[in-house]
Amino acid sequence: MTMKILVADDDPQILRALKIMLTARGYELLTARDGAEALNEAITHHPDLVMLDLGMPQLNGIEVIESLRGWSSVPILVISGRTDSGDKVDALDAGADDYVTKPFAADELLARIRALTRRTPAATDEPIVRLGAITIDRSARQVTRSEGDGTVNVRLTPTEWRMLDVLLRSPRRLVTRQSLLTEVWGPQYTNDTGYLRLYLAQLRKKLEPEPGHPRYFLTEAGMGYRFVPDDDDAATAAETPAT
Repeated sequence: MTMKILVADDDPQILRALKIMLTARGYELLTARDGAEALNEAITHHPDLVMLDLGMPQLNGIEVIESLRGWSSVPILVISGRTDSGDKVDALDAGADDYVTKPFAADELLARIRALTRRTPAATDEPIVRLGAITIDRSARQVTRSEGDGTVNVRLTPTEWRMLDVLLRSPRRLVTRQSLLTEVWGPQYTNDTGYLRLYLAQLRKKLEPEPGHPRYFLTEAGMGYRFVPDDDDAATAAETPAT
């Protein structure tokens, strides 16, 4: 299957050069000239790799990376003329996987692409998740509930968002208590299971149709939690509240 790469840069010469180089090697190319267009292309086409510049109009590269990381694990390679170490640190901290400075050597760039796409499977993440009447927009970090002919916003705290994101990234898979505590609060909190009970109860209250009988966020007694999407028949099994 042809690998799909999204290249986002406001320099038409860079876009043209990368398109020629990468299509000649069998890659399928998507292009964007600003940050907003890059996000739209990523949501619509689900590329296997995103390559982007930092200094783009509308949304800069850091903002694009942060938005992508709100819902996707797609490999991100920054290609930028900024050589300052602070820019590199900011990009990597935001969620980029690698950083190449302009001008770049074609063989080095191709090697980095191969390394990233070998290490990480093609992105299958979806920015929009629907749980019955609930719609979760992971890109915009917004939750709405359908009520009558309209919708109402459901507010999540930053901690609730972090916990929800960890669970949504692993549908149907067991997420251990230690893993959740480490990702949401840090490694020093791996024994504080009271945090999990409190915040899972809050998420269920806001997102489950019947919080006392969870349909989507299930407890695996003594082990952790599991997010079960709407299309999974196993989710109809009886389940007790988190303990």
